[in-house]
Amino acid sequence: MPMPEEIRGLPAWVSFLSRVDIPVMRQTARELARAREDPRALDARRIARIVVRDPMMTAKLLRHLTQQRRRGRAGELVQIDQAVMMLGMDAFYAGIRPEPLVDDVLRGETDALARVLRVVRRAQRASTFAMDWAARLHDLHWEEVRIAALLHDLAEMLAWCFAPELMRKVYATMRRDPAARSRSTQEAIFGFALHDLQTALARAWGLPDLLLKLMDDAYADNERVRNVMLAVNLARHSADGWSDAALPDDFRAIADLLRSTPEHVIELIGAEASPASAPGNATG
Repeated sequence: MPMPEEIRGLPAWVSFLSRVDIPVMRQTARELARAREDPRALDARRIARIVVRDPMMTAKLLRHLTQQRRRGRAGELVQIDQAVMMLGMDAFYAGIRPEPLVDDVLRGETDALARVLRVVRRAQRASTFAMDWAARLHDLHWEEVRIAALLHDLAEMLAWCFAPELMRKVYATMRRDPAARSRSTQEAIFGFALHDLQTALARAWGLPDLLLKLMDDAYADNERVRNVMLAVNLARHSADGWSDAALPDDFRAIADLLRSTPEHVIELIGAEASPASAPGNATG
């Protein structure tokens, strides 16, 4: 298998990431091991609650299901508890091992590890926002929206895990030039945008078509896609607090989605009002 620094072009990266074992969070491995030690409390819902807190473990499970489906053993599923139930406990633990750990993959790369953890926390928050808004919109299939928000930035996590030096170059370039757009910067350094890598991976792994659509901002006219997109944006813009200049626009867009007001949205999500995030302010 080639080293990441030797990989060139989107197809080569898709091939590489399709062959590597997706790393998982240390807490995920610990909680799954603890759950396995208590057979009386071991059930699909408990396992699913652990899995959906970790976007990489969730992707690992869905990719495994794709392989099973290609062998005629499974249908197309997005709901994680149903997926675990269908597999069964023994098959889940045998086929989807919670390893390697992100910590081990990035041993010695302290800054990259911190970046992965940051993106994971952002994904967790986005999934919570999306799930809550889906419930308020009476979306009976809220789990699909939740998983789409959780996996929306999976390519960024994998890039930090397997190409930390390239990701450092992306961030260094954007720090030097605040006006630089992330997509064009990624294209200059990787040769493609991470969003394009995300889409290509999802297709190569055979992830459910519904999930691909929900993660694609191009379908933002669809209410469910807009829910995911706005949840991801809010999680990104509020990652360092409630002072980002983009937040007022986020609040207005979320209010439009929920047929509410920006003031109610701020109260709903527990945002701390600041001059930049006040609904009356607009981004430049």
